[in-house]
Amino acid sequence: MDFALTPGELDFKQEVRTWLEEHMVGEFANLRGKGGTGQEDIPVEVQIAWEKELATGGWLGIDYPVEVGGRGCTLMEQVTFHATYVESRAPGRIPNVGITLAGPTIVHYGSPEQIERFLPPMLSGQEYWCQGYSEPDAGSDLANAKTRAQLMDGEWVLNGQKIWTSLAQHSDWCFVVARTDPDSRRHAGLSYLLVPMAQEGVDIRPIVQLTGGTEFNETFFTDARTAASNVVGDVGDGWRVAMGTLGFERGASTLGQQLSFRQELEELVEMAKRNGTASDPAIRQELARAWETLEVLRFNNLRMLSVVDQGGVPGPEMSIGKLYWASWHRWFGELVTRVRGMDAIAGPAVAGERYPLDRQQRTFLYSRAHTIYGGSNQVQRNVIGERVLGLPREPRP
Repeated sequence: MDFALTPGELDFKQEVRTWLEEHMVGEFANLRGKGGTGQEDIPVEVQIAWEKELATGGWLGIDYPVEVGGRGCTLMEQVTFHATYVESRAPGRIPNVGITLAGPTIVHYGSPEQIERFLPPMLSGQEYWCQGYSEPDAGSDLANAKTRAQLMDGEWVLNGQKIWTSLAQHSDWCFVVARTDPDSRRHAGLSYLLVPMAQEGVDIRPIVQLTGGTEFNETFFTDARTAASNVVGDVGDGWRVAMGTLGFERGASTLGQQLSFRQELEELVEMAKRNGTASDPAIRQELARAWETLEVLRFNNLRMLSVVDQGGVPGPEMSIGKLYWASWHRWFGELVTRVRGMDAIAGPAVAGERYPLDRQQRTFLYSRAHTIYGGSNQVQRNVIGERVLGLPREPRP
């Protein structure tokens, strides 16, 4: 694809930059350069308020069709938005899985009634979502899900447990993969349900992370209910719908994430110059490797996004992008510790408080989870091998 911006795209870039400058004021004035994955320097409530502010400019729905309330931006406009957002040092976005995952899934697989009910409050930032995939005994093996749902008196009744439900304690809805056929095994008999969180029968228990934050949670469903109509796609076809959701997870917004990675790398290079580690040939080689692999990641993602740009649903090839960026950032966290030396693993103690972590220390600790959540590296390699390369399936026990 041609990466040069047209005059219209340059105008769009200026529109984004101007809007951000005009709206990063008031309660949002001090958020510039803060936030982001694994960082806890902005309260969740403020981050959600910023999502609502973005919605006033139509920025939550830039990749949604105009007919469902989005802006209908082209792929290059989406790329331009995310790039300009990061270049403007706007606040790191809270993981808004309603916009990035649930919404596109409902547009592609849902009914007109579901689109009419769920898209407007998503795009206005009024309803926030979480994801109910992983389970304690299934991990990233979604086909082994044991959460069950039974249709009773016009409602689905859910029983089971999900884990790593990010920001469930702040969510209004959860999209849940549950087994609706009790006699089914593996991929068959699963359904994709939309479940309200504010009800009896939903118990959320935060999990304290290495960084001290509580983004992740255990979520227990005990006779929790949702309407019979809140199943996306056909009953029993939840595996196909869920795989489509994972493809959307690796969309244009990941380009903004990669630009954030680029900023982290630039900060690390400056640190290496200041503390003298840049004079170490091995460190210089690793910094060069970081730059080169980040470029490969960017171009590979743009290539894969061309599928979406042509109106398709992201396929298993998107696992290449997830495997690549997760491994890169985990490795980058390790490189940070090499450049910083002992300062990376020790800091000044503060009386009466837990060990304080700075931004880079939190990045190192949080990045360990990248190769696990959203489908572990092992799962991504299986998907690539079996569904992209056509290799024999892994033997089952």
